[in-house]
Amino acid sequence: MIKPTDSELEILAYLWQNGQSTVRQVHDHLAQTKEAGYTTTLKLMQIMHEKGLLSRIEEGRSHVYTAQVNEEETQQSLLGRFVETTFRGSAARLVMQALGNHETSAEELDEIRTLLNNLENNR
Repeated sequence: MIKPTDSELEILAYLWQNGQSTVRQVHDHLAQTKEAGYTTTLKLMQIMHEKGLLSRIEEGRSHVYTAQVNEEETQQSLLGRFVETTFRGSAARLVMQALGNHETSAEELDEIRTLLNNLENNR
């Protein structure tokens, strides 16, 4: 799987949430949180299309883009690489670090307990 850059992940996240979109729609969203020129967004989406991360169809004068990579598979691949390189392959170290570095709500702890119970029961 191709590893998307941070900028590509921002575009993919928008498309995963909103579905097929024009460059203008993506650019308007990105411009809310960072400075980016329209032509920069256009070029990046064209490169993503060439890499196979996006598909593109013409609608009149616009191109409409759709994510070609699955959100969950992309997250799993990136997380797997992150755990391998940062935590020497230990998911437990990742979880302990994450829980130790920010306040966890009671609801989040309940979700974690449920996940752990499900993992244990499926072994």
